Amino acid sequence: MPSSSTPSPYPYFAPRYVMASVAVSLGGLLNGYDTGSIGAITRMPQFAESIGQLSSAMLGITVSMIMLTGTLPSVFAGHFADKFGRTSVIIPGALLFGTGALVQGLSHGLPQFITGRAIAGFGQGVFLSNINVYICEIAPLKYRGTLAGLPQFMATAGVCFGYFTCYGTLNIKSDMAWRLPYIVQCFFSALLSWACLLLPDSPRWLMLKGRQADALRALERLDFNMVEAERDFLTTTEQTPSLSPWQSFSLLFKRGYRARTILALFILGMVQLSGIDAITYYAPILFEQAGLSSDNASFLASGLSSILMLAISVPAFLLADKWGRRTSAISGGLILAGCMFLMGGLYAAGTVHPYGIARWLVITAVFVFGLTYCATWGIVGKIYASEIQPGHTRAAANNMATGLCFGTNFLVAILTPILLEASAFGAYFLFGGLALGTVIVLAAYMPETRGRSLENIQEVFQRPMISSNLSQFLRTLGLETRRRTHQSSRELVAGEEIEMGSHDETGAVAASSVSVETASRSLRFEVSV
Repeated sequence: MPSSSTPSPYPYFAPRYVMASVAVSLGGLLNGYDTGSIGAITRMPQFAESIGQLSSAMLGITVSMIMLTGTLPSVFAGHFADKFGRTSVIIPGALLFGTGALVQGLSHGLPQFITGRAIAGFGQGVFLSNINVYICEIAPLKYRGTLAGLPQFMATAGVCFGYFTCYGTLNIKSDMAWRLPYIVQCFFSALLSWACLLLPDSPRWLMLKGRQADALRALERLDFNMVEAERDFLTTTEQTPSLSPWQSFSLLFKRGYRARTILALFILGMVQLSGIDAITYYAPILFEQAGLSSDNASFLASGLSSILMLAISVPAFLLADKWGRRTSAISGGLILAGCMFLMGGLYAAGTVHPYGIARWLVITAVFVFGLTYCATWGIVGKIYASEIQPGHTRAAANNMATGLCFGTNFLVAILTPILLEASAFGAYFLFGGLALGTVIVLAAYMPETRGRSLENIQEVFQRPMISSNLSQFLRTLGLETRRRTHQSSRELVAGEEIEMGSHDETGAVAASSVSVETASRSLRFEVSV
């Protein structure tokens, strides 16, 4: 396959599709920065003096408000991204997030502070999922996993940055100790908006709108390889009709789209129900519960956790196109479940005290959980949910899945402090059980997508999911009989397997044409209803 990084002189130090991906990934940094700082901010005595002491229930409401208000706009932001373009939707979302950060930073009471978080959540719901869609659509096949993993890497960097910003301001005696992090958020929100004003829109979206000349200019501005573009999507002449929000929503659950939509919803919802936000939002509380009683010790442990999570994210996103999505999701889920069960078991046995080895096992398990999540589910989830969708429903489906992600995020954030206060171990067993259940479902229904173009990925959903994935699992264990030759593996076997390995130019164009033709008929049907 021709590489998009052919030896042609780039005007900058890297291809501009890389620079564009980094620029829009500032949205991930914003998301992570809020996640990393809000738990630390609400534990500061300066915050309590300005806003008031928060009960466990009120703490959950305050922290989770940003997810609650992000849920609804996430569902409908995809429709507007399909209609007006990816970057055109990211810009107002970033500005809304910055406005919310400003309101929080200027707050002198809890109602104003919660209002600011609500505004920020609304903006985050608008821009966050469209970032992944944009990167998936501008990234060459060879680097799509790595580049699409950038927002999650930046989110992890934001968590680390947020923790240490708060640790650095902790000793400031005035209320600026907790207000300074919101100044940082306002700055990065403005930077994201400005960057999107300079970027071209997605060439794939422009082609869906019939704007081929604009798509060619966008490809040139992004340094995208023209051979790959012509093979995958430039030969498509079909256009998508204008749909209402309800038509965009209902199309996702029509036959031919339903399986992909439900899988994206399940993955992005369940990765949050694994308990990662309990770790990132409430790390100081978890470490205090384990026996690190002083504020400095718990803050420092939280910061160390975020550094390790950032460190593991570097090879994870760089090697995202080397590891299989399916293998990463299943193996990571087993480790996540094991960590949660270990912590729950130690607390249930009453062996965790401010002294002894049990508390260090809990602290280590917290670290291992965060590292595993960042190396597996955190990277794979958002990449996979974006790349399995057809072009004309990618933004709508991914935004709906992100909306569910916000909703489950809200549940975790609001329930965790309540569960920890009611039971030392119940939350851990709950999250562990959910992670294990997710692994079982993914093992049965998650096809591999690594190494396929966005257009070719659509074919994989024509195969029988469970039997196909079981065969793949058995092959990895060496238990399946080796009866198939190299040639027969590229043919239909018993009417149940469809050859998916070929990436030659003719096959890719044919697959793209079939996908677009089918999608077009479905869309025309929807409009006539």
